[in-house]
Amino acid sequence: MRINKYLASQGYATRRGGDELVANKKVFINGRLAVLGDKVEETDVVEVRTTGKPTTYTYLAYNKPKGVISHSPQEGEDDIRAALKNIPEAKNLFPVGRLDKDSHGLIILSDDGRITDRLLNPAHEHEKEYKVKTVEKLRDSFAKVMAAGVDIGDYTTKPCTVERTGDFTFRITLGEGKKHQIRRMVDALHNTVKDLERIRVMNIKLGNLGEGSVRKIEGDELKVFLKSLGL
Repeated sequence: MRINKYLASQGYATRRGGDELVANKKVFINGRLAVLGDKVEETDVVEVRTTGKPTTYTYLAYNKPKGVISHSPQEGEDDIRAALKNIPEAKNLFPVGRLDKDSHGLIILSDDGRITDRLLNPAHEHEKEYKVKTVEKLRDSFAKVMAAGVDIGDYTTKPCTVERTGDFTFRITLGEGKKHQIRRMVDALHNTVKDLERIRVMNIKLGNLGEGSVRKIEGDELKVFLKSLGL
């Protein structure tokens, strides 16, 4: 990638700011002074010789309750920002991804704009795991049929992992995320979702995090998460 894009991805500056760092002879690639337009390979060693430090980012796991809107609330609705207004560490963070109003569970919050496309772009197929409860008893063939892919009207879902955990419950792991996908898959198999909870995004697990609570994503958990996103 171009050197200015690389510097932006590492938090040193915007792309324009990266160009300024190069122009001011602050950037070295494999010990060589970088010039505008240089490209960086994965194996290259990039040094920024300046007193400025890379931007540090915050990453939180949030257990979104039912009734809280992920994005763009309408009049009278509460969104995640409003729900977390009294939690200082969540200030200026944004939700990466969505959970519909009637669903609950794990959402990642961050001020790191680099992770948005890497996490949400369907081309990357990062795993997300859900626990689902249905209104009607599950048929014996339910898990096998859903795992193979379901025609939800305008799209046939990709194969996924489905584990039946009870007469009315199952777990599903998806690598894609169409709007209301799980609800539409269940509808297509002549049943209805009663409860939908996201319990994992990649290696980040909801665990015993209380409803409406947040926790920091840090240490080895964060390293694995960022490495999986190519950061």
